[in-house]
Parts: sequence; structure tokens; C-alpha cells
Amino acid sequence: MARIFTHQSLFTEGNLALALAPALTPVGVVCDPNFFRGFAAYPQVLARGLLVLADVAATRYFNYTPVALRDPVLSAQGDRLRAECFSACNGVYARLDLLQSGFDGKIAFGTTNVDIGMELRKALTQIKQQDKLHVNIGEDGLTASSISRPSEYVTRINETIHERPVQMPDTWVRALGNAAGIHRNMKAVFTLKGAQAQAFVASLPPATGKTQSGWLTPLRTGAKLMPRRTPDAAFVSGLHRLNALKRIMTNISGMIFYMPSDGEAGPFMAEVELPSTRLTVSLTAEAWRGYSGEGSLLESLAHQEVVEDAESISSLLGFDAVVNEKLIACKWNMDASRLQAALAVLAVSGKLGFDAHDQAYFHRELPDDPDRVLKDNPRLVAARKLTDAIKSIGENRWGVSSNETEYIVFYDPAQGAQQAKCTCTWYLNHQNKRGPCKHILSVQLREEML
Repeated sequence: MARIFTHQSLFTEGNLALALAPALTPVGVVCDPNFFRGFAAYPQVLARGLLVLADVAATRYFNYTPVALRDPVLSAQGDRLRAECFSACNGVYARLDLLQSGFDGKIAFGTTNVDIGMELRKALTQIKQQDKLHVNIGEDGLTASSISRPSEYVTRINETIHERPVQMPDTWVRALGNAAGIHRNMKAVFTLKGAQAQAFVASLPPATGKTQSGWLTPLRTGAKLMPRRTPDAAFVSGLHRLNALKRIMTNISGMIFYMPSDGEAGPFMAEVELPSTRLTVSLTAEAWRGYSGEGSLLESLAHQEVVEDAESISSLLGFDAVVNEKLIACKWNMDASRLQAALAVLAVSGKLGFDAHDQAYFHRELPDDPDRVLKDNPRLVAARKLTDAIKSIGENRWGVSSNETEYIVFYDPAQGAQQAKCTCTWYLNHQNKRGPCKHILSVQLREEML
């Protein structure tokens, strides 16, 4: 099925109409979805939040270049709307969580893309906090109620048929899975409130600025990048990649900063608190790295029977804002490691994201591709081909023949792939920070076959 926007998103006379592509919903594919219709309690926060996503999606932060717009993924989950996107360089992930308390109507269920074109971006900058804003997200956007005459309706905002292909880069699907794996291992390290948070955002370098890296340290007046680590500091690479947050600077009530749970320098995340809204921006460990190549879920994907477990779990998902892992484990009698491996497969296929604020997965649904796991993880495919080229050369030591070279893998099944070592170039360059190499994966696969 061709996925297109048949009408463009528009803003006119106090009405915001957001156009959606065909959506996957609990009842299947719906060509003209309707996710929400009602009033927004905080119009300016909604408008500026969408602009932040548009800015991120249209920017290549590594070797700065503005690029063509991409359409955020929008998920309706009953008690909130989530819009997600990646930067053009794939090194920045942004998610806008619009909570039910910010709307006066009922939110539906489903996942699709939302149109945020250039005309809408210009219009969103005009919305003020005191405005009364009626929002139509989906098919109802073709008719907008008049605020001044609530009993009457404008039959059509725009008579011109507007067809535009939905742009959903393949790298986004891979990146969504890796982002979920990375976000699951993030922990909150410090918080800024009110004026402190606003002062920090005001001090951010421009998006065109040079990469600044260091330990972001909380101060009485906000936060500052320091060359050395201090208590409660979080490492960030490419501070300029947070620049889009300036769009919502005056609306910020607080910020929470995250770093990897092992305490080491790596990915970075900032969660912005807004009225009835949360905005999350996360950065890869290096400004030149993209989420699509992180390989954060490879170890989980190597477990046997994981795809079958994932299919079983998928049948229980219903566009949940918070996935109940205990309920799933009880339903299918799965232990923790088996459950996490299955959830990792669902994340790779784009069916799950992870919310660090709730410390829980959430369900989104993208067009299904049964071969997605293998296509998006060539290291896993290569590892499976190497399982017959492995020989034991000592306790927890293995020789893996690849391209006429034998590599030595040090792998203890009790410790797992993250603690393994290899003599290959990949491991020497990255260790296991971007997932295990194909040689370590092949040894893990072989051990699980025995």
C-alpha cells in the first residue's frame, strides 16, 4: 500500500489540522485515521514542541547541513500522543510526549506519520499561549470547527488535493531499535528546575557550532560543560545538538539529565519538563555516530527461539503507553533474560520504544517486515555463517576462522557477550560499546546451540 499524505497539515483561524498517513491501529490498517479532536490546554507548548521535532529532523548536526524535511512518527496511546524523529545525521533522537491532561478530548490508538511541512512550520510560530486552539489530528482535520461559531463548520480547509509521499527512512527503523536498547540502560543523574533549566538552554551553542564535549555539571545558576568529571555530572558529546530546545526555552519548568547506568562516558539524554508535556532529546556517544549503527541489541538478538517469543508477546500489545513486563512474563512463563531478548526483537522491528521517565517500554506499530531483524543487523547474519568455523583452543577461548584469518575470542558463557574480548579490528576499535563483533556473536550462538 502506497503511503501518502492526501492533505497537508494547516493552521487557520484558531484551528490546527494535522494530516496523517494511513495508520496501523488495533483494528488493522486505517486509510483515514483520526487520533484526536478537541482543544489543547497549552497551545504554545504544542506548537513549539512540534517545531523542535521539525528542526531536529531537518538538520545534519555532524558537518552541519539543513536537509529536506522528514515526517515524525506519531503514536496515539489512549492517554498520550507521542511524536518521534531522528536528525538527518541520525545522531539525535527527539520525542514529544503530549499527555492527556493537555487535551480536553479522547485520544485514540494507532501509529503513523504526521505531516509537518514548511507552511505549517511558519504558521506554528504564530501560536501564542493565550490563544484558544482547536486541534484535529487525522481525518477530522479535513473539517475544522469555527471557534467563533462553534455550531457551524467549515466544510473543507483546502479544496486542493495535496498528495505527498511519506518519507520514512530505513535507517529510522534500525535507529528506533537501537535507541530503545540504549535508553533502557540510561539513569537520571541530576535535575535543573525553572530558571536554572532555562538559563542552561539559553547558553547552548548554535546548531552550526563546533563539537563541544565534556562533563555537563550542575551549578547554582544552571549547568556548564567541564573538562573533568565531578559528582552528578553527565558526559555529553556535541552540546550543539541540543540547540533545538531553544524553541521551548520560556516554557520549560525543569530538566532531567541521563547517562549510561554503568557511569561511563557514552550516550546522553535530556528530558525537558513542560506543562502536560515531556520532550526528550538523546544524543549518541559521539557527534559523528548515528543510532542506526549502534548495535545495542545484538547480544539479545543472538538468543535461540527469540523470534518465536517475540511473536507471542506481540499478540498482547495494544498500543500501550506502558508495557507491563511482569504481566507478559507471567502470561508466557518467561524468565527475565528470555523476556528481554524477545522485547529486543520487537524493538528492532520498530514495535517498541523505551521511555526512561516511566522506565518502561511503549508500543508503536510500523509496517511489518518479517526479515527486518536480519536485514538491519548484518553482523548477526555474518555471525551465523561463522558458527561452523569455530574451534575450542582452551578454557573460554575460541578460534574463529574468517577470511583466511583466525581470530581469538575470549568468551565466558556465565558473563555473556558484553564481557567478551576478540582480537579483530572491530573489537580493538570499539570494544563492545557498539555491540559485540561478529566473532563474539558467533561463539555466543554456538554455545547456545549446544
